[in-house]
Amino acid sequence: MNPDPDTNYPPLLEFRNVTIIKGGKSVLDNISVTIHQGEHIAILGPNGAGKSSFIKTINREYYPAVQDENGLIFRMRGRDVWNVWDLRALFGIVSNDLLFTFTRDISGRDVVLSGFFSSVGLFRHEVTASMEEKTDEILDFLEIDHLQQRPMTSLSSGEARRFLIGRALVHDPRTLILDEPTNSLDLHSLHTFRSMLRKIARSGTGIILVTHNIHDIIPEIRRVILMKDGRFWKDGPKTRILTDENLTELFRVPLSVLKEGGYYYATGY
Repeated sequence: MNPDPDTNYPPLLEFRNVTIIKGGKSVLDNISVTIHQGEHIAILGPNGAGKSSFIKTINREYYPAVQDENGLIFRMRGRDVWNVWDLRALFGIVSNDLLFTFTRDISGRDVVLSGFFSSVGLFRHEVTASMEEKTDEILDFLEIDHLQQRPMTSLSSGEARRFLIGRALVHDPRTLILDEPTNSLDLHSLHTFRSMLRKIARSGTGIILVTHNIHDIIPEIRRVILMKDGRFWKDGPKTRILTDENLTELFRVPLSVLKEGGYYYATGY
């Protein structure tokens, strides 16, 4: 679906017939998907569709229910078993839960450095010269070096998210996963965020964008999965998936889709 997904390796992620049950309720219902290294994908759906549960399944917070003879496959890079710490080299994840966790008196620079230790703050961890150098590179790349000494509590939502993305990038993950990344952003912050995300996508890092906002989908994303009721409903090129009919049914409200400058917008509601 993307110009150059890397198919020389086993799929980055391969799920077949994965069901997740929480509190006696199925939050993911028999989902199947294959994602290759280098793909840029958007997962679009309303609140409650199961998008966040899918992310928690990727990072192994959730594990699939084992059902006899259902052909369950739950692999990453061809492996069924992973040390959770090793997954950091595959996926960098930025969620709203993480933003809440880091809304405290920690400098932006220390937030990025904490990614090396998977900690909240540095505490007594030993920061090496190579870690400092890598952090400088990331801050420059994300254009937030001028904000690095400010505490997270003094930053806007957009600025804070950029530091969390920097934290996720310290291990050079194959793919960056973003969960509803533009919640609470004003128009200027949205413009800045989308520009930064496009820069990351062009650098070679894969993007999995999980959102309920169609205008979050940057032009570099060519594959879109529509999700509802815990299932992947439709999956394909965004030119075929992002239609009036599909989005009207997905969100249960009459919608018209407009395209401008490589972005899609929903109107009519």
